[in-house]
Amino acid sequence: MSEPENRRNVLGALLAVVALLLVAFQIYTAGYAPMTAIFQRSIHLTFILVLLFLSTPVSRRWPPALRWLVDGVLVAASLAIGGYLYFNYDAIIDRFGWWEPSDVYLGIVAIVLVLEATRRAIGWPMTIIAALFIAYAYYGPHMPGVLAHKGYGTERLVGQLYLTTEGIFGVPLGVAATFVFIFILFGSLLEATGAGKFFIDLAYALAGKSRGGPAKASVVASAFMGSLSGSAIANVVTTGAFTIPLMKRLGYKPEEAAGVEAAASTGGQIMPPIMGAGAFLIAEYTQTPYLTVVKLSIVPAILYFLTVYLFVDLIAAKRGMRGLPASELPPVRKVLVEGWHYLIPLFILVYYLFKGVSAMKVGFIGVLAIVLASNLRPRPGSAGGRSAHLALHLAAMGYLLYIGFQPSHGFALWQFYLVVGMVFASSLSPYSPLNLPRLLEGLIAGANAAIPVSVATAAAGIVVGVVGLTGVGLKFSHLVVSASGGHLLLALLLVAIASLVLGMGLPVTASYIVLVVLAGPALQDLGVALIIAHLIVFWYSQDSNVTPPVALAAYAASGLAGTDAMRAGVQAWKFAKGLYLIPLLMVYAPGIMFTGSPGEIVFDLVRGLLGLWAFAAALEGYMFRAARPYERLLLAAAGVGLFWPLFEVNLAGFALLALAVALGRRKA
Repeated sequence: MSEPENRRNVLGALLAVVALLLVAFQIYTAGYAPMTAIFQRSIHLTFILVLLFLSTPVSRRWPPALRWLVDGVLVAASLAIGGYLYFNYDAIIDRFGWWEPSDVYLGIVAIVLVLEATRRAIGWPMTIIAALFIAYAYYGPHMPGVLAHKGYGTERLVGQLYLTTEGIFGVPLGVAATFVFIFILFGSLLEATGAGKFFIDLAYALAGKSRGGPAKASVVASAFMGSLSGSAIANVVTTGAFTIPLMKRLGYKPEEAAGVEAAASTGGQIMPPIMGAGAFLIAEYTQTPYLTVVKLSIVPAILYFLTVYLFVDLIAAKRGMRGLPASELPPVRKVLVEGWHYLIPLFILVYYLFKGVSAMKVGFIGVLAIVLASNLRPRPGSAGGRSAHLALHLAAMGYLLYIGFQPSHGFALWQFYLVVGMVFASSLSPYSPLNLPRLLEGLIAGANAAIPVSVATAAAGIVVGVVGLTGVGLKFSHLVVSASGGHLLLALLLVAIASLVLGMGLPVTASYIVLVVLAGPALQDLGVALIIAHLIVFWYSQDSNVTPPVALAAYAASGLAGTDAMRAGVQAWKFAKGLYLIPLLMVYAPGIMFTGSPGEIVFDLVRGLLGLWAFAAALEGYMFRAARPYERLLLAAAGVGLFWPLFEVNLAGFALLALAVALGRRKA
């Protein structure tokens, strides 16, 4: 074996060990003993940094020996900053505000490591933004107008960013180190069991026969998968490999197929029960139970998918497309018979969320339930062996549920080791579909999938820390309110534009954190409730996946469709119009959030749905036939009227829509 190949094997083994240690730490703290915030976050970040610096070289153009040296130093430094906090934090607290030189030096190292990790995991834009905020903290006295502040020295800045929970180890990283990681692991294991194919087959069985069937199946499958993975790009790659070729075969243009997949996959990040890292951040920032965030998000998310579905249906009708023949589609009954067990972890997850169990504990139970449930359909073998295997796993699943049903929602240490041991032992059975190598691969994949999220939240913590130190958030909020003249609609437009600009360089989670810290208070000043303000910013932050010039999910889909990335981005932007329109309904039609009387709720739901249909028909230029230009104007005006926050204008919107429908039917 050659020396480079031997090094690669050693590095691969080391990466696997570190990833599994991270998973073990996260499972232990999620299932049995959550740690104090600073310890949980610092240990988690240490593992993440070590994984990143081992797996992503500083530069592939550097000589191998120099790369190994630099990355080795960074790994050692990562262990140093985590270990320093772990072993010295009591002393650090005792001398709070009177930092020793070692505190400051290690803090500088930590900030540099986070910036370098951000460059490697996310790219230069977020790195530059974090660095600019650090510079802003130093050079505040030289800033113009309202942006000026007194300025802060190295000791004060480092203390804020490294030695407290107001900077790098703040709320964003805390959420990533607890809730987000365990649910990323949940999604990774769900995929490792083969559940992805089940949900795709189920979507085709349900929607494949209707006109534009593959595109509609893409929407349904993305709703299933995206709500579990919480990642638009992962959703595109998973479902798009199946749906995009079939859409093209049916008659959708390649850029349309890519756009549909990107728009539908983006919706997965706003679809309960798992809505990506942002949903957990909303719960933490607003001190709102995660279940409340889920409840508020259900109807808006359904409306979003209905909007994409409407676009797909209109295109299919306009081009006379038919669905796939029954011979090419799996029967619903057969799909459910073969994959019913994949639904069990989802039901368990939803049940415990509604029971009020903490999201981290729910994720832990869900992870164990996935492995046990995957074994409820054992591999072929002797009847006796399969029966014993099935009985063992039914007993293990029952015991897990019994523990979860206990009023304390807690595990004794022996119970924790017992259920985790049963899960790992299950993969050793010769009848297990999820054998030990596949289980370990799923765990390692989950750890690696958490790297970008954790690094993004650590970098965002730098921004949040500087904002808290300098007070620039309140100043930015004042600027937004002043620029909008106190008009909420204009302020929402400004926030949407800011989100688009941030989204050109930042991942969704980082974009949400930066924007909500800066612009969230402005929306509250204009009368928007705290939780609604966060949801609006969260929705707007998704636009980087589907809005040119940077449309990450669309670019991923364009590769699968074999089309120009920018054309795919334009189509995704069109299909994902709900991202911009539905936040307006959150403010101006609060009934979609189940606020108000039953009559108001029904009225807002109806006008919201009809308004979205009017906008979709106007953009696509088709209702029952190709629409005339004046009919498209009527539809657009009807959509505006239905969205407007005045009852009389809403009635006018209904009237305009009725007129447009009558004209369309009369000449069809």
